[in-house]
Amino acid sequence: MEKQFKRTLVTCALPYANGPVHIGHLAGVYIPADIYVRYLRLRGEDVLYICGSDEHGVPITIKAKKEGVTPQDIVDRYHSIIKDAFTGLGIHFDIYSRTSSAVHERNAAAFFRRLYDDDKFITRETEQYYDPEAKTFLADRYITGTCPKCGNPGAYGDQCEKCGSTLSPEELIDPKSALSGSAPVKKKTKHWYLPLDRYEPWLRDWILERHKEWKTNVYGQCKSWLDGGLQPRAVSRDLDWGVPVPVEGAEGKVLYVWFDAPIGYISNTQELLPQSWEKWWKSEDTRLVHFIGKDNIVFHCIVFPSMLKADGSYILPDNVPANEFLNLEGDKISTSRGWAVWAHEYLKDFPGQEDVLRYVLCANAPETKDNDFTWKDFQQRNNSELVAVLGNFVNRAVVLTGKYFDGRVPEDRSPEAIDAETLAQILPCREALEKYVETFHFREALKEAMNIARIGNKYISDTEPWKVAKTDMDRTASILRTCLQICADLAIAIEPFLPFSARKLRGILRVGIQAGTDHRAGEGAPTENFYAPEPVPGLHTAEPSGEDLVLRWDDLGRSDLLPAGHVLGEPVLLFSKIEDAAIQVQTDRLAAIKAAREAAEAAKAAEEAARRVEPQKDEITYDDFARMDIRTATVLAAERVPKTDKLLKLSIDTGIDRRTIVSGIAEYYSPEDMVGRQICILANLAPRTIRGIQSQGMILMAKQGDGKMRFITPQEVVANGAVIN
Repeated sequence: MEKQFKRTLVTCALPYANGPVHIGHLAGVYIPADIYVRYLRLRGEDVLYICGSDEHGVPITIKAKKEGVTPQDIVDRYHSIIKDAFTGLGIHFDIYSRTSSAVHERNAAAFFRRLYDDDKFITRETEQYYDPEAKTFLADRYITGTCPKCGNPGAYGDQCEKCGSTLSPEELIDPKSALSGSAPVKKKTKHWYLPLDRYEPWLRDWILERHKEWKTNVYGQCKSWLDGGLQPRAVSRDLDWGVPVPVEGAEGKVLYVWFDAPIGYISNTQELLPQSWEKWWKSEDTRLVHFIGKDNIVFHCIVFPSMLKADGSYILPDNVPANEFLNLEGDKISTSRGWAVWAHEYLKDFPGQEDVLRYVLCANAPETKDNDFTWKDFQQRNNSELVAVLGNFVNRAVVLTGKYFDGRVPEDRSPEAIDAETLAQILPCREALEKYVETFHFREALKEAMNIARIGNKYISDTEPWKVAKTDMDRTASILRTCLQICADLAIAIEPFLPFSARKLRGILRVGIQAGTDHRAGEGAPTENFYAPEPVPGLHTAEPSGEDLVLRWDDLGRSDLLPAGHVLGEPVLLFSKIEDAAIQVQTDRLAAIKAAREAAEAAKAAEEAARRVEPQKDEITYDDFARMDIRTATVLAAERVPKTDKLLKLSIDTGIDRRTIVSGIAEYYSPEDMVGRQICILANLAPRTIRGIQSQGMILMAKQGDGKMRFITPQEVVANGAVIN
């Protein structure tokens, strides 16, 4: 029998505060989590929704050094950008805090100390890379070199971002310190480790036997890690940014970010609910659900549960729904390459269209495999689905009601079988929607919500009330009453997915919506049981008055949600068409980013090619060299050899004589470039006829690794015929 819980604690992977959030983050973690929380609240369940910025770790210190600011400056900047972006998209956590808070520092240090005092760690002295010039140990990200897998010269000590390979610093070819550019050396250092191998038998039973219901990508990745054998994992590192390790002899060491960050979920709960946080983390009546991306599966399914198990007083996650990755226009989203659609920029570029992005990212969510976001698909889904199906149905129903019945819900004066048959289709949609949300299949759940709009659209098109009204107003009344009941169903069904549009629709219908407790006010403050997003400037957000109707989730599928005579609000469009010009701006921006990247990559490749050196030729003797008569000369005249692309005919003053040399340098130098230039020639090369011209000698050139040719010329002007030896 499935365990029944009194409450649900939902956490989202803490976004890393060294950059904004992008659509990959939203599709993978935050929109699915928000849909789930909104759904549970609509069901009247007690839910706590926790997140915050992950603000420690090496990438933040690297970015700070590059910009010449402090790590705190970096995290303050991006914490604000990220938090505002979430709010702008209607993603409302009960608390969105940060791991640089005083509450978290105390809590993370205390968590470490409890495990330390209980001998749950082991210590190891190992050799790690050290920068003798900067006088500091180097984290993996502070070491760069050539990737052994793909030859990328800019790979990091933990990953090659070009080929995606996971690396260790020892694998890099020609490693360098990112701080000083010097070659690092190995130096001994002591750290504390969590012996994951001790927890392997328990993890095998807990995951592989007791959580077979987890998503296949999550279960499969966990099984792969366990089958490969777990190893102790360091919980501290040599760094000056993070939570200091709270034991003697740990000066200059902080908690490793993977150990530090998940404790942030607990810290943020304590910050919000200092008196009652334990019921959310230590009561078996609480269901814990982690929403993460696939790159965080090992930390949330193996590492963090092992930490909680080692402490012994915390509940364990009941489910860890993780999505795959979202690509952008056929290419991997990359923060470092700027290949992304940033949430905060989207909000500026598409004001009032927050739900369009939520809709597209859910409809195209990478739930079982990597998926692709394209701006054309974004436009098509908005125009042909949100505008043409959902928005069109609601607008027709409300506008016709205003036209024929003065904006009041009409009575059911002349019902027909099609009315009841249509309304009967709503409840199966609700049941399917519930099943999909509760099993974390949000893409399919959204389809069911949209199916209600499709049912309504088909019904109003089949019954044609605008035509019926010419001869039968009683039948028109029943048709529009049925349409408005479907609109009320939609006001409930789309709330988890499209909160801004649901709020607009509630304003049009003048209905409220009942939901579970909102904990955002914090402990000791009155809580609301009426759930709605925060108002957004410029958005129509008319809420019902106290005497108006309040809908509940369990009302979805009823046939009498709006009573006859109920007065509707002003009709407004739920969605607007997105024009080609708006999409062109976005595709042009990406094209410019791609062109700049390709140009930079080409320039870098050319630079690397130019530095490539050909192997040394076979050994010769001095006598071999002495036989070559190398002299200085000056070009007197130059012309192209007819019907050739590469050949120039040069008249040369060698100091001995005047002669002709034919040289294949026309692709690098024009005749005008050559006249008056002093060069070096091999004077005693046997003559050779080229295109009917006798060539008497050879010009000496330097050939780079990229194939480009350059003259070898005296640094100072010398007399023609001077011997080079």
